[in-house]
Amino acid sequence: MPAGRPPAISVSGLNKTFASGFRALHEIDLEVRPGEIFALLGPNGAGKTTLISIICGIVTATSGRVEVAGYDNVADFREARSRVGLVPQELTTEAFETVWATVRFSRGLFGKPPDPDHLERVLRDLALWEKRDHQIMTLSGGMKRRLLIAKALSHEPDVLFLDEPTAGVDVDLRQDMWEVVRGLRASGVTVILTTHYIEEAELMADRVGVINRGGLTLVEEKSALMRRLGAKQLILTLAEPIEELPEGLADKRLELAAEGWELVYTYGKEGEGKDIAVLLTELTEAGIRFTDLYTEQSSLEDIFVHLVRERQ
Repeated sequence: MPAGRPPAISVSGLNKTFASGFRALHEIDLEVRPGEIFALLGPNGAGKTTLISIICGIVTATSGRVEVAGYDNVADFREARSRVGLVPQELTTEAFETVWATVRFSRGLFGKPPDPDHLERVLRDLALWEKRDHQIMTLSGGMKRRLLIAKALSHEPDVLFLDEPTAGVDVDLRQDMWEVVRGLRASGVTVILTTHYIEEAELMADRVGVINRGGLTLVEEKSALMRRLGAKQLILTLAEPIEELPEGLADKRLELAAEGWELVYTYGKEGEGKDIAVLLTELTEAGIRFTDLYTEQSSLEDIFVHLVRERQ
C-alpha cells in the first residue's frame, strides 16, 4: 500500500445480528488495498451481501467499525458513502426513465456538479451511448445490468462494489464488462466483487476472501492461494490398459483411471514436480508404456469448494 494512503476499505470487529436473532456476520476484519480487484467468495447465505450492505451504509452493523478511504462510515457517513459505488444484484431501475436521465440523476444524488463529458465516457465505455435516449424498460437484461454499473460510476467513486454483476448476462456482454472492470482498476478504482462465476474471480482478482457462515475464513493473494492449495496432476495415457499398479509403485500417489487406460499422478507442493522424471523412469523400468501425457491444475473453484467443505 502506498505510504500515507489509507486502505480503500478497512473493517474491524464487524458483527451483525438481525432482530430475528440470526447472526449474519461475526468478527469480520478486512482491509482492501487501493486499486486492487478483491473477490469475495462464499456460498449462498454466507454473508457476502450483508457485508457489502454494511460497508455501503445500507445496513447498520451491530458492532464494529468500517472506514472507506479513511472516513468512518457512521461518523463521516456522507464522505464515506460518496466514495462508494454499488452495483446490486437486483435489476431495480426506473422503467419509464431514459438512460441519460437516470445516470444524471444518480450523479446529482451525491451532490456532484453536472459533468456531461464524464457521463458520456461512462456510457460509451459500457456500450450504452447509443441507448442514452431510450427508456429503461426497452433495454435487454444485459443492457440493464450495464446501466446499473453506469449509475454506480456516475459520481466517480473510489471504490466500486459489484454484487454478482454478470448474473443473467450472456458471454459476450460478460467479457465486455470485465474489460471495463480492468480499465477501472487501471485508472485507480478499487473493485470488490462477489460472483458465482468463480472462473471470473480466478481470471480477474488480485486477492481472494472466502466468507462462510458469517465468518471470514481466509484472505490471501490469489496466486499464493493457488500455489499453496492448487493440486497438480500428471495424466499418462497408456499404450495398453493395466488392471493394477506394479509392486513398488503403490506409494507414488498414482491412481488408475479410464478403466486402466490412464495413470494419474497428483502432486502439489513446490518441488514435487521434480519427481516426475524419476517416476517416468520407474514406469518404463516396470514395463508400462504410455502414448501421451499432459498436466492439469486445480481451479480456484476446486480450492473454494474444498475450503468450504473443510470448515463446515
